[in-house]
Amino acid sequence: MRFSRTCVVAAAALGSALVSPAVALADDGGFTIKDSRITESSGLAASRAHPGVYWTHNDQDGPYVYAVDGKSGETVARITMRGVGKPRDMEAISVGPDGAVYVGDIGDNLGGTWDHVWIYRFPEPKVLKDQTVDAAQYDVKYADGARNAEALMVHPRTGRTYIASKEEDGAGLYEGPERLATGRTNVFRKVADVPWVTDGAFSPDGRKLVLRSYLGAEEYAWKGGGRGLGEGKGLSVGYRGQAESVTFTLDGKTMLFGAEGEQSEVFALAVEGAGEESDGAANSPAGTPSSGTEGKGGEGRGPVGGGVVALVVGGAVLVVWLGLRGRRRGGRG
Repeated sequence: MRFSRTCVVAAAALGSALVSPAVALADDGGFTIKDSRITESSGLAASRAHPGVYWTHNDQDGPYVYAVDGKSGETVARITMRGVGKPRDMEAISVGPDGAVYVGDIGDNLGGTWDHVWIYRFPEPKVLKDQTVDAAQYDVKYADGARNAEALMVHPRTGRTYIASKEEDGAGLYEGPERLATGRTNVFRKVADVPWVTDGAFSPDGRKLVLRSYLGAEEYAWKGGGRGLGEGKGLSVGYRGQAESVTFTLDGKTMLFGAEGEQSEVFALAVEGAGEESDGAANSPAGTPSSGTEGKGGEGRGPVGGGVVALVVGGAVLVVWLGLRGRRRGGRG
């Protein structure tokens, strides 16, 4: 997702001026993406097949997905997806319990006017090296009309796919069919209201959903397939640049937050109570990949007071909104 450079600078200045830097970020576990080809990292997902490796991609690029080592930040493989059309605006990535990588070509720089968007899916390669793989392409529409979106999440237990839309007002969490299928349109239906979202991720045990925005993140208890999502718990992330991605480590003990830009940093945040809640789901073996025709404000907002938080959010949202209004209205076909 592109928006005005003025918007980014102003929001960063506002955040730096008003938010204490003492946010609850972990001392280690983060990394810097070093590949010069990755300048718009718009999604992040922990590999199930290769622990310590994270999948990412640019938003405006060819059909490419990158595997990045979580310690060195170096790219260990570039995957070229074969069998899909030219990506339009890839904004999200997730790994399902079937052992496959799901890529959301779901962005819409025209403000929600594409008549459909796409999800791509390919099994995680057994060996990480530059290679071309066959991928399935799923046509996606929303039951209540076209919209912009940047968050795609595959539930780690059910394998069901969810999309969170990105609107100034009326953003929603959308649930896909029980199984995605090629050869027909996959209709996603709204199951909950959510704030403005740039990415999302389920915890490995499937009990939590984290939704990220440019200015922070909210954690939700996952119950009833997202219906009655309830109020989110604010996470102490703070402003971290053009915030576009979030994922959990495989053990569920850490969340990783990324941003767009050259040599972009991925920050780590320890998950509160992760050791107590873990039930071993993160270490369970991935399911067998399908054939390719089907796929499977709360409290704790950091050290500043509520009034300052409201000022930060209100002012920065205004800046971001103004920047977004001035961004280019076109998209790539």
